[in-house]
Amino acid sequence: MSEYATLTERQRNCIPDVHFDLIPIRNLVSNQSYQRDLSEGHIMKTLQDFDPFQINPVKVSRRDGQNYVFDGQHTIEMIASASGSRDTPVWCMVYDNLTYEEEAHIFAEQQKHVKALVPYEVFVAHLEAGDNKQLMIHSLITNVYKLRISKTHAPGNISAISALEYIFDHYGYEILDRSLRLALGTWEGEPISLTSGMLKGIAMLVSAYGDSLDDETFKEHVGKYSAKAISRNAKDRRPGTIGFAEALVIVYNGQKKKHLSLKKLYWSNGRKKGAAPPDFETDN
Repeated sequence: MSEYATLTERQRNCIPDVHFDLIPIRNLVSNQSYQRDLSEGHIMKTLQDFDPFQINPVKVSRRDGQNYVFDGQHTIEMIASASGSRDTPVWCMVYDNLTYEEEAHIFAEQQKHVKALVPYEVFVAHLEAGDNKQLMIHSLITNVYKLRISKTHAPGNISAISALEYIFDHYGYEILDRSLRLALGTWEGEPISLTSGMLKGIAMLVSAYGDSLDDETFKEHVGKYSAKAISRNAKDRRPGTIGFAEALVIVYNGQKKKHLSLKKLYWSNGRKKGAAPPDFETDN
């Protein structure tokens, strides 16, 4: 008698009647009508960070002698690509005797009550794992700038964790450091100055102009405006980071005879100049 058969009815109602098998990918059938189309882009992206410890068991319905994958079709294609063979077996959580309709229902409902991790929770887990990138960012924020990395937006906190990691990944540690130094030196820790758009906008400027961007001029000219005014005008100009970068360049230039060229900002970030955005507004 199986252990499942010895459970009470109430216990059985809480535990799916499944068993685990190692099944070669060539013996798995996927792409049922209720599933999403395969995304080659997603498969290639996950292959770049392939880690067997992150692979979840594939959910399989064994019906009419066939193994139908109803959760994990991208997983099996990733493993096939990583291993170079469709003879590679994968761990499968096998459900016996489900109907096609039951498979579709499970597929539709499986993400209904899943609570995704927020960036702060992921960041803390990386710290606990001793991962170098997060340790470097954490040390910069807490030891150099005396701020707290937090999931709440408040004075003394920085909650734009995804932006910190984005800047680190795309521009490097030095530009992240300088971007934080400019933000803090200009607005003295005003919470809105440490939001994602503002930090990424400053990083875009630092990356595009390098030493042509003078830190003291930035603090003097940009500091005449509140971070709130910069943010408002950034959103009026263009969506996303480029709007913040444009707004910052315009107030940085001010009445200077030697201006930072907006063309260089677009060229450095793979963008065309486009139509002229509206004039910058100040706080009243």
